[in-house]
Amino acid sequence: MKNKKILAIFIIIIVVLGMIGYRIYEKLQENKLQNEILEYIPEEEIDIVGLRQTIVSLYFIQKDTNTLVPEARNIDVKELTKEPYNTLMNLLLEGPKNEKLEKAIPEGTKINKIELKNNILYLDLSKEFIENHKSGVDAESSSIYSIVNTLTQLNEVEAIKIQIDGKDDATFTDNAISLKDPFVKQDTTT
Repeated sequence: MKNKKILAIFIIIIVVLGMIGYRIYEKLQENKLQNEILEYIPEEEIDIVGLRQTIVSLYFIQKDTNTLVPEARNIDVKELTKEPYNTLMNLLLEGPKNEKLEKAIPEGTKINKIELKNNILYLDLSKEFIENHKSGVDAESSSIYSIVNTLTQLNEVEAIKIQIDGKDDATFTDNAISLKDPFVKQDTTT
């Protein structure tokens, strides 16, 4: 009988120690989980600036009225701050997204160089800007002001000086518009 009492006490002690051990194990797991949550470090930080978009107006010709109208575009702020002049010019050269609009800059036109000096943006374009152009003052004016109205949205740009292959005094083939002087933004263009 004495052996049965010792065996019963021994079993009770083992059960109590097992319950205490299990409770300690649960607490440790709970603490470990809380520490993991507190110490969580994301694999890659989110760049808030990279997620920002801004709206710019790109000026194209409306097909049915033959007037210059803006087309709003969402673009990445990071891209715009990195190379604002090239970004906007490349969007103009690509053309509109709206099928009721057409680009005003002639096919084949390339950007040779863009440089800002004293709030005047010097834009050197390839000869295709003149050679591949539709004749007529309206078409020529639309091409110029497509560029001017788009790029003068940038606060630092007050005027655009268009050069052709580095020449300051180029004119269109019909000599209707000279590129000798800088152009400033116009509110309405026809």
